[in-house]
Amino acid sequence: MLWRMPWRMPRGERDRMTTAAKVAGVLLLVVTATSLAAGLLSPVSYETQFRESPNAPPCRQFPLGTDELGRDRLARLLYGSRVSLLLAPAAAGLSVALSALIGITAGYAGGWVERATMAAADLFVSLPWLFLLLTVRALLPLNVTPWASILITFLLLGVLSWAPGARVIRAGASALKRSEFALLARASGCPKPRLLWKHILPNLRPLMAAQFWIAIPVFILSEANLGMLGLGIAEPLPSWGGLLAELQDPGRVGGNPVLLAPAVLLTVFLSCLQFVFSKEDQ
Repeated sequence: MLWRMPWRMPRGERDRMTTAAKVAGVLLLVVTATSLAAGLLSPVSYETQFRESPNAPPCRQFPLGTDELGRDRLARLLYGSRVSLLLAPAAAGLSVALSALIGITAGYAGGWVERATMAAADLFVSLPWLFLLLTVRALLPLNVTPWASILITFLLLGVLSWAPGARVIRAGASALKRSEFALLARASGCPKPRLLWKHILPNLRPLMAAQFWIAIPVFILSEANLGMLGLGIAEPLPSWGGLLAELQDPGRVGGNPVLLAPAVLLTVFLSCLQFVFSKEDQ
């Protein structure tokens, strides 16, 4: 709508919007940078236990206190953020790759291949995403190493989320197949692999990029849900989901508000991410 376009806004309102988007972008960069630099910023490891200081309140040595095992909450928050912020984009990349492969194949092949693929995609989309994710994860081994749990979560998020992106990319590929430049390329004798790689795929990259950025916040929240239910990243490796599991006891939260730090960080990060991309869409 025209009234939402930045160039239709008063200059002052447009400047405020731009400033707010910049602030959100800076916050995203700060959270991401501190998470990636967890090993440099934290003097201790996420699994180091101070057995003489379990459940310690915030102090100079432990700015966010310690958990019941005497582990530094700040160190675990930094390392947990790194795990979640690396896992979500990686899974989004896998999801987009599968969506592109399936969607382009269906859209270009047409016929029964397209109908069968879209029927499978419609079936996947009709299933509640979180219920499907929890069900499949519960069927897999739970007593695994931390790195195995990362691999399982990565594959679950990436593989089970192919359907929405495949539907969008299939529609784009189908339209491009009937476009004038594609018809001219086929008429000139362009081989199908070259047509797909050199002409169809480059025009689908904006759709693929959009699906990638849409998937990241979804996967961050999905990992958080898995972690809160004990189905996510295995201990002692922290993640936002595992850290949020401590919030299941309201009594502990009331007596120790620093337990809310992972929830606050997660909310701020996702809000800034949504704000930045919503402003770009406008």
